[in-house]
Amino acid sequence: MKPIKFLSLLLHFSLVLFHATVAHEPPPSGTSIIFATLGRLDYAFDIFTLPTGDPPSKTNELQITDGQQNPPPLNLIYVTERGGSSNIFYDAVYVDTPRSARSRSALEIPTRVQVPLLNGKGGLSMKDKPTVSGDYLVYVSTHEDPGEPRTSWAAVYATELTTGFTRRLTPHGIADFSPAVSPSGVYTAVASYGEKGWSGEVEELSTDIYIFLTCDGTNRVKVVEHGGWPNWVDESTLYFHRRSVEDNWISVYKATLPSQGPISIESVIVERVTPPGLHAFTPATSPELFDLAKNEFIQLTRLVSPQTHHLNPFISPDSARVGYHRCRGATSDKKSTHLLLENVKSPLPDISLFRIDGSFPSFAPAGDRIAYVDFPGLYVVNRDGSNRKQVFTGMAFSTAWNPARKGIVYTSAGPTFASESTEVDIISINVDDDLGQINSFKKLTSNGENNAFPAVSPDGKWVVFRSGRSGHKNLYIMDALEGEKGGLYRLTEGPWSDTMSNWSPDGEWIAFASDRESPGSGSFELFLIHPNGTGLRKLVQSGSAGRANHPCFSPDGNSIVFTSDYGGISAEPISNPHHYQPYGEIFTVKLDGSDLKRLTHNSYEDGTPAWGPTYIKPKDVEWPGYGPQCSFEECYWLNKMPVLGHGAAPWDPTRPQCGSASP
Repeated sequence: MKPIKFLSLLLHFSLVLFHATVAHEPPPSGTSIIFATLGRLDYAFDIFTLPTGDPPSKTNELQITDGQQNPPPLNLIYVTERGGSSNIFYDAVYVDTPRSARSRSALEIPTRVQVPLLNGKGGLSMKDKPTVSGDYLVYVSTHEDPGEPRTSWAAVYATELTTGFTRRLTPHGIADFSPAVSPSGVYTAVASYGEKGWSGEVEELSTDIYIFLTCDGTNRVKVVEHGGWPNWVDESTLYFHRRSVEDNWISVYKATLPSQGPISIESVIVERVTPPGLHAFTPATSPELFDLAKNEFIQLTRLVSPQTHHLNPFISPDSARVGYHRCRGATSDKKSTHLLLENVKSPLPDISLFRIDGSFPSFAPAGDRIAYVDFPGLYVVNRDGSNRKQVFTGMAFSTAWNPARKGIVYTSAGPTFASESTEVDIISINVDDDLGQINSFKKLTSNGENNAFPAVSPDGKWVVFRSGRSGHKNLYIMDALEGEKGGLYRLTEGPWSDTMSNWSPDGEWIAFASDRESPGSGSFELFLIHPNGTGLRKLVQSGSAGRANHPCFSPDGNSIVFTSDYGGISAEPISNPHHYQPYGEIFTVKLDGSDLKRLTHNSYEDGTPAWGPTYIKPKDVEWPGYGPQCSFEECYWLNKMPVLGHGAAPWDPTRPQCGSASP
């Protein structure tokens, strides 16, 4: 599509929906939920591009998104998380004016597209892999609940940009990922489980490749078994990645569709493209750039910044440029900031939602301060980011404030994800100690057998926690001041794990996560029990082999926030930085198990939520005095080198490749 026509479509669509947009004032009263996404606030990605025809260099690498320089005629569709939610943007660069007057326009599509898409229900969802084909935007969205636990909400949609009319292309009950539209726009290819559904895997997904008609999703057919991240090079050729069954390396493969006759996995020819000895994934393809005849790798980004990761490449329609995202680094205008709290758009108007730069957060009783851990160390900070101080330097996890004793914080001191006999103890810390001493704490448990996840009764007299002292992780209650010495009794008993407890504001209930229905399986549901051991009942059924963890009561005691894989997985994990559990999302539910609501939509691991008593204005909170940074961890499982076989040796870029000239 020509840039001017496409831009006019967007402007028309914006005007159609402008008058339907209503500004909502913050509620006079409300509450806030904070949660952790390990490492997420250290991401600072932008999109960059290099020309394919010139030798790569730092001088010809251009930053497209939020950059100071812009390349020649360029129209870009991409996903961004600016503004607290996943959105699709269209960037236009005008080159028919002098460079000094050149401007950049960023038009946000989904706030206009998603309003009719969700019939005015808010439009919050994860978006992924957008493509413009003719007058249509094709993309992944997670706005429709399939109604089954542990079932992905990810589906492919096509929205007509002139009207906002949206059609679901993925069959109901099916999840599709990573759509790619063929050059003609006739077909769309996706990675999908089909009807078999998600098994809980979080590494290379066991998806297959399907194609269907872009216009309405019909004529859906499986063309490749075991593959992900499809990309078209022409109307009959697809590239994709898969893990090789012969040598276990993730490689790029080519699928050639038949020119005549029915298309099926039997009629499609599949060939391996990249050799064993290295992982190759998320391919981008072009008839001019990718030359199979030479059978060699052309290094681009390594020559520009060899110590930087460059992810998820894509190629311009004319094959003149390759794009990718990477850490942006510090900017000369000093606009980059590091956040304590990142505002995430909330679907509930009386609850503000934030991602914290830390883990296991908890609110002080007044809601003015937050305790959190940073692996290692425990910190306390004002909710505006001021007066941050470290109060414990050791390894700790889980935090809880005493509602009746000002400044007393409880935590678990010791390693995480450990066995029942591992030395972990509950300690209390006076964070307002006039002496200001770090590591001044009181040890409340004595046996060191994985005592963890403390939660305090509303009168401040008792602490419920989990302990492995019996050989199994069960719940116990002890005196909040003196610990075990002041009184201890067992709350639950059995050959399973009861953990992650939280006490209701009225003192009537204790919520906790347990695998008691399938001990040792890793499947956790949420349960409620009275502090005297009566009234045990299940609150949330997480589905077969599912997980529902880290419950926390609302300030009024009527609801619980928790993290769960109820929504399945939303994107291929290999396309993201590392997350141990990239299915974790934040949900709320009422105490009778009704009114389940999904609050977050992304492809990360959201967890350890806390519910505060006051409404924090929904805007980012910056760290005072902390400069910008960008860091992330690559998928751990990509570093597990397969056992070499069939003569495969690790790939060495300094050695001649097949078809290259001899030295």
